[in-house]
Amino acid sequence: MPDERLGCIGLGVMGRPMALHLLRAGYPLAVWARRPESAQALLDAGALWCATPAAVARHSQIVFTMLGDGRDVESVALGPQGLSEGFAPGSVLVDMSTIAPGTARSIAQSLARVGVDMLDAPVSGGEQGAIAATLAIMVGGKASAFERVRPLFAVLGRTLVHVGENGAGQVAKACNQMIMVGCIQAVAEALHLAGAAGADPVRVRQALSGGSAGSRVLEVFGGRMVERDFTAGVEARLHHKDYGIVLGEASRRGVPLPVTGQVWQQLNALMANDWGRQDTASLLRVLERNGRST
Repeated sequence: MPDERLGCIGLGVMGRPMALHLLRAGYPLAVWARRPESAQALLDAGALWCATPAAVARHSQIVFTMLGDGRDVESVALGPQGLSEGFAPGSVLVDMSTIAPGTARSIAQSLARVGVDMLDAPVSGGEQGAIAATLAIMVGGKASAFERVRPLFAVLGRTLVHVGENGAGQVAKACNQMIMVGCIQAVAEALHLAGAAGADPVRVRQALSGGSAGSRVLEVFGGRMVERDFTAGVEARLHHKDYGIVLGEASRRGVPLPVTGQVWQQLNALMANDWGRQDTASLLRVLERNGRST
């Protein structure tokens, strides 16, 4: 049996399959969730339920978190009955949420005062990547902590890069989201123009897929657009949250991001139309609602 005792907190569509991979790899696993029912599959597979995050930390040497936003991570890590109250010196927090780089650095500094290392390790690949253990993992934090956790990352993903010190993993994830959602917007505009100009968007997408415009975004999100299937693969509200992180970081550092700023406005319009729990392919509907299609 592997030596490390693990904990997992945040058992949603991403966190649950990731925790199951670690459990099936033979690691003792302690879990906590705000919704206890979300842990049932893990408990059935042999995980230990804990009453608080602090209890998870007391049972674990390395704890993984996959939570909604920075406030959630701060609360679980540093709040009352949080991880910091249960961690022994030498433990590691691996936060795989998508949060602001500054928040990641601040939490890492607080944990360092009690002898605990933190890695910010956000992922790309979505629910299917979590289920298939093919995630791309971008990591910030101490090299020694990274090397300690590397075998566990290998259970969860296919691409693993230590980007730099604390916060660097979150910077990489922000860059990932800039490119991906920018491409979703570009696909939406292309297919909207195709329809407005009298060309069949289905065939236009098919033609583009074989050329230099071909991409995973065109395949997946373009497919949802031409099929008019806006059921969430990834809820658009999460990309809206991520873009808030991107623009906040750019503002703090005085970095101009003109294209990203325009995409941010389209995401704002999407949210204003109450499509936040629909797929980000709904950016096409923003164009359809706000522009002439004939």
